[in-house]
Amino acid sequence: MELPKAFEEKMKALLGDEFDSYTACYKEPRYYGLRVNTAKISVEEFVRICPFAITPVPWIENGFYYDGEQESPARHPYYFAGLYYLQEPSAMTPANRLEIHPGDRVLDVCAAPGGKATELGAKLHGEGVLIANDISSSRAKGLLKNLELFGIGNMLVLSEEPGKLSEYFPEYFDKILIDAPCSGEGMFRKDKKMVKAWEEHGPEFFSRLQRSILTQAAAMLRPGGMLLYSTCTFDPLENEGSISWLLEQCPEFDLVDIRPYEGFREGVPEYASVRKEEFSKTVRIFPHHMKGEGHYLALLLKKEDKENLPRKELKQERTKSGCSYEKLPEDLRAFLKKVHRSFDVSRFDIRKDRVYYMPDGLPNLSGVRFLRSGLLIGELKKGRFEPSQAFAMNLKKGEYEHILDFPVSDERVIRYLKGETLLVDDLAGSKEKGWYLVCVDGYPLGFGKLSQGTLKNKYLPGWRWQSV
Repeated sequence: MELPKAFEEKMKALLGDEFDSYTACYKEPRYYGLRVNTAKISVEEFVRICPFAITPVPWIENGFYYDGEQESPARHPYYFAGLYYLQEPSAMTPANRLEIHPGDRVLDVCAAPGGKATELGAKLHGEGVLIANDISSSRAKGLLKNLELFGIGNMLVLSEEPGKLSEYFPEYFDKILIDAPCSGEGMFRKDKKMVKAWEEHGPEFFSRLQRSILTQAAAMLRPGGMLLYSTCTFDPLENEGSISWLLEQCPEFDLVDIRPYEGFREGVPEYASVRKEEFSKTVRIFPHHMKGEGHYLALLLKKEDKENLPRKELKQERTKSGCSYEKLPEDLRAFLKKVHRSFDVSRFDIRKDRVYYMPDGLPNLSGVRFLRSGLLIGELKKGRFEPSQAFAMNLKKGEYEHILDFPVSDERVIRYLKGETLLVDDLAGSKEKGWYLVCVDGYPLGFGKLSQGTLKNKYLPGWRWQSV
């Protein structure tokens, strides 16, 4: 692979004697990875049922390598059940090293296609809120699908400029992740098209974007909160340079240590313009030191003025529905009786016949472009209620009264995922009818409507299994 001369000269200066080892890695195959969705399945259980060969990614507790030349994990029912996400191993690191606790308010600023957001959401375990944003509405659609596939319900998917978001969320978030747009030098081996893109838009172009995003995000982080900044580039201007700029503009931030791994390399203090000694706490990932592509990470703490400062109260919170269970539409109440889960009825929000279950403590978001706000429970139609695909993925097998659970070996699993009508009289009596949650080995795939031993398929058309 021929690399641009300017890039080679820069890497020689950065790596010194290691440059030849770095360029030698371009002759090696890329690494393929998957990350287990621990909101749905434990790592131990996934290893037990995994149908293809995997080996652990040593610095990611729920990450695994697989042979992408031999295996196709995206064409397996467990993928459609949201049990894992396919992700380059080094790219798993940012969301892994940002410590998330259930109940946190979390922002992923540049979230599409969802590799980081799905992990952040899984670590919340349904408590708190994840706000996943991407300025591109087309990319945000893919982000929404991945979050719903993972069963994340306590989330909003937005498509806004970070600067506009800062008007709605001043000092709101406990944790913020910025996987910043960058020149992509760390991805040259994985995707050769990145070289041409680098020649068109280099580090100077992206560093301006990064610095704007950093200062806007900084205003949305509460004192005592943590911000993780990452790129998939090697360029000092975009890495140590952008973080130096943030520290100059926002001196209330400090760099803090990132949980180590033997393959990590320290950031380079000489490339920083301020507080140089702190930059050894940042991390550089090089493909000749680890089985993954190139990345940079910096973890920052926003200092508090005093101990135990409470979360900032928003001037105007979203108005709750004030609804009581008795006031919910009758068809919705009839469906919810089959759901074995406690709901805060005031968090139901019905808009244009669509029923949402909203995260708690949100600001008034009037004027914000969003693709999804909360968990879409389903839709009220004339004389009936239809549950959504998103709600099916959010449920666990034991939380719904009527289940059709197929073993993965049953040919009807693939037929269901293709959208076909199924005969299920061996699993349900001929007199049984209504909405059934379809599962594979106990993990939900979607809904179907049963009548006289036949299941009418309600799997979302846009998600269906495509024949090769």
